[in-house]
Amino acid sequence: MSIIIKPVVTEKMTGLTDKLNRYGFLVERTANKVEIKKAVEQTYGVTVLAVNTIVVTPKVKSRYTKSGVVTGKSRLVKKAIVTLKEGETIDFYSNI
Repeated sequence: MSIIIKPVVTEKMTGLTDKLNRYGFLVERTANKVEIKKAVEQTYGVTVLAVNTIVVTPKVKSRYTKSGVVTGKSRLVKKAIVTLKEGETIDFYSNI
């Protein structure tokens, strides 16, 4: 099973990519920074300088239905922000 679940492609992450050469990924919750660094280097063939991790807590959501109020929450995820060496890039759209 891979440590990297999927890349995070949002406006905010695209801005970080353009300015600071950083890329975001959703990763397994049990993965540490060393494992994330090795997985990104093996998968994309780039040199990783730094890895920052964030554990995003779930949001509580509720909606009103015919049968009453239904409550739930989103899932707990871990994000990794990876800083690459100058001049290296990752192309997420090359397989399309």
